[in-house]
Amino acid sequence: MNIIIRVLLFFIVLGLLLFLSAGSLRYYEAWIFVSVLFIMGPAVITYFFRKDPSFAANRLLRRREKEPAHRRIQILFLPLFLITFLIPGLDFRFHWSFVPTPLVILSNIMVVLGYLIMAMAMEHNRFASSIIEISKNQKVINTGPYRIVRHPMYTGGMIFFLFTPMALGSFWAVLPFGIVTAIPIVLRILNEEKLLMKDLTGYYDYCQKTKYRLIPYVW
Repeated sequence: MNIIIRVLLFFIVLGLLLFLSAGSLRYYEAWIFVSVLFIMGPAVITYFFRKDPSFAANRLLRRREKEPAHRRIQILFLPLFLITFLIPGLDFRFHWSFVPTPLVILSNIMVVLGYLIMAMAMEHNRFASSIIEISKNQKVINTGPYRIVRHPMYTGGMIFFLFTPMALGSFWAVLPFGIVTAIPIVLRILNEEKLLMKDLTGYYDYCQKTKYRLIPYVW
């Protein structure tokens, strides 16, 4: 029941941000985007609840960070992230930019790709969590997408959020989305790796083999 309430609340908040800022229900890009999320989100959550209920309930649904530094990042950037969802709607209302329909569709495909990469990372890593922590008996994962980058969940998240503005029909929102997505992800990775280097056996050796944190051949 808790997860159902969270999902419904998410879609209510997202719909309010998009359609109130747009001032219209004829914002077709928002309908496509929300529909994509409405299909992908519950499908992935249902899959993990059926396959591993304890993983889904105990690790994916927690939101409060334990470490003060991580909590400060969360407190600072979550409101900014929500505010950025107002920009595409305002763009629609005031006609600041025009994204061709084929690019809107392509961007939604990339949103799905980002979501699938995150789901693939969770499939290979049952220690994955929505907060930064190290669990009892946790081990280094080096299979699947973890062979390519050390933080594939964040890679998927970057793809998801960087293409969200164009999926919503806005070029003006690309830079704000990029800033409020990239900065917290980079900070979280750096903080997370300090913790993993210190407390997770074998993580240093894994880093020597898998050189890139987020983007292959870049960083």
